[in-house]
Amino acid sequence: MKKISIADIKAQKNTKAPLVCLTAYTTPMAQILDKHCDILLVGDSLGMVMYGMESTLGVTLDMMINHGKAVMRAKPNACIVVDMPYGTYEQIPELAYKNAKRIMDETGCNAVKLEGGQDMAATIEYITKRNIPVMAHIGLQPQSVVKDGGYKIKGRTSQEIYTLINDAKSVERAGAFSVVIEGTIESTSQKITNAIDIPTIGIGASKYCDGQILVTDDMIGLLSGHTPKFAKKYINIAAEIDKAVQNYAEEVRTRKFPDENYTYHK
Repeated sequence: MKKISIADIKAQKNTKAPLVCLTAYTTPMAQILDKHCDILLVGDSLGMVMYGMESTLGVTLDMMINHGKAVMRAKPNACIVVDMPYGTYEQIPELAYKNAKRIMDETGCNAVKLEGGQDMAATIEYITKRNIPVMAHIGLQPQSVVKDGGYKIKGRTSQEIYTLINDAKSVERAGAFSVVIEGTIESTSQKITNAIDIPTIGIGASKYCDGQILVTDDMIGLLSGHTPKFAKKYINIAAEIDKAVQNYAEEVRTRKFPDENYTYHK
């Protein structure tokens, strides 16, 4: 398999083969996912998935870089995108570029992702003009849940539809090579996808996007508690782990493990 480039991703717009995307935070998981995916996102969702945070807002730049390095150690063929965490890009374009460059330099990833539409267009343009590829993110934006008053589905009203389409067009003009659409009504997601010439990647945004992404730990059933409606579970890995640990604990307590097959004598 050849390394998937930004140009390869852009070329998938309006093709019959949607882009396959998942999150990855560690080397072993990246090695498993890589052969199946076009894009691996080192998402700031790691704050909740790996660190038990209530939201993504506590994720730091150092955390994203460390996990970006871990994913890159898998030597993936997929295009690797690293999220810019809350507070590292919103203030001024110069700071956003400085932090984006640090992510790129220290991880060796292919691109960064940041949340925002028209409000972030100038920042996206500043970064992309300095040769750093940017994936945009519109619709439901997890870093804005406090400001929005919770996780609210987007694209229900005519005003929201108008705003989202303008968001998508703005990030495209600014130089983004693709855009994630999250938590958005199906018909609205389709209108956004049809309105721009860069790939849209949906998460809770319908089959009409040019690709799909899920949080891997949701998809494999590793997380307990509430999962979003759009997060289909393809396996309940948490139950399999629970069963394995139960068997291990029983064998340890009854001294069945370790037996001769797992013991050194010389």
